[in-house]
Amino acid sequence: MTLDFNGRQVPIVGMGGSGMIVQCEGTAIKFALDSCIDGSYEDDETIRHEKSVYRRLKNCDGVVECLDHPGPGIQMVFMENGNLHDYLQRQRHAPPEALKLSWFRDMARHLAAIHDRRVVVADIKTRNFLLAADTSIRFSDFSESSLLAPDCDILTADDHGFSIYTDMGQLGAVMYEVVTGERCDFDLFKDQPPGPAAAAWPRREHLPSTQGVCLGGIIDKCWTKAAFRTCHELSAALNSVGLG
Repeated sequence: MTLDFNGRQVPIVGMGGSGMIVQCEGTAIKFALDSCIDGSYEDDETIRHEKSVYRRLKNCDGVVECLDHPGPGIQMVFMENGNLHDYLQRQRHAPPEALKLSWFRDMARHLAAIHDRRVVVADIKTRNFLLAADTSIRFSDFSESSLLAPDCDILTADDHGFSIYTDMGQLGAVMYEVVTGERCDFDLFKDQPPGPAAAAWPRREHLPSTQGVCLGGIIDKCWTKAAFRTCHELSAALNSVGLG
């Protein structure tokens, strides 16, 4: 599919609930979805918030590079292999164990760096990881993220139920999906009534068993609130794992 942007057709490479991403002259630009429909390409509140998060995360290890861009939208370095979910769907065979472990180690290390900047990602899933040409992995999509006070205590910081621990719980679900090939929903709003609600830690019985699953112990610890006190601890645990 393509989009008419400034009088030319540009390919659409991604679409979410609030944004559309197009490829333009070797970069990717994310626009507010409604602005694409009406042709205005103006930033809405969500895009303005995400820009603020990218400014906080400038030069942060493992975050897709956001380019200086005076116009509307968020302009990023184009990642040739697309998002992790679609990449896995395109492969005839599962990625090598060494590559998966490398991804997980990088995910945890990058997430620790993001938390050090006092940002809670809040929406971690396979579709929100992007892969470069060399299959190295980057975080993207911070539309739901929380910008915490720069001097806050990251161990106790909480934004309507979202915290570094919900980030690690969601990351555990990503690892489970990559390892097993089965989607795992770390649902923070399960069984909550309609209307505004705070995120709530899912009950363990609502999550799949990790018995016999590669890295099952680490995944299960991600799903146990504060079992890893920080993402640095999760990173260390993954670095201690040996292949085979």
